[in-house]
Amino acid sequence: MENNENNKFMKIALKEAKKSYDLEEIPVGAVIVKDGKVIARGHNLKETKNDTTNHAEIIAIKKASKKLKAWRLTGCTMYVTLEPCTMCAGALIQSRIDKVVIGTMDEKTGACGSVLNVLKDYKFNHTVEIEQGIMETECREILQSFFKFLREKRKNEKDLKIKEN
Repeated sequence: MENNENNKFMKIALKEAKKSYDLEEIPVGAVIVKDGKVIARGHNLKETKNDTTNHAEIIAIKKASKKLKAWRLTGCTMYVTLEPCTMCAGALIQSRIDKVVIGTMDEKTGACGSVLNVLKDYKFNHTVEIEQGIMETECREILQSFFKFLREKRKNEKDLKIKEN
């Protein structure tokens, strides 16, 4: 797909990531596209919903399945700001998504090429095409900004407790 098209959809995924950021969730956003149209969006809600499975990718897959009235998401591409973890990579395989376009890689828990590659390295009944590095700088920066914000918030809370005692 042409870079302009990739950038267009990754910008939408970044808007989803910003929603997570505003909720003090790890800012990851995902969108699923079919026939050049966004059919589903998701952003991290793990903390908000107290549910380990509420990753942006899983939320987007559930919404896309509901919209298409099918669990098979063939013909679809997911755009996600951060490389999917093992759980989300497994969901990509199980949903039969054709392709995942990744903003930035996750050197700690990434399962699409960084730590391991669930989508390519195993003999599953479906493989998912991977494209990475789309709007990588922007996708990395929102994460870095978020973790800097969290560190400062925790430091300020710690300093406040010290002053109170």
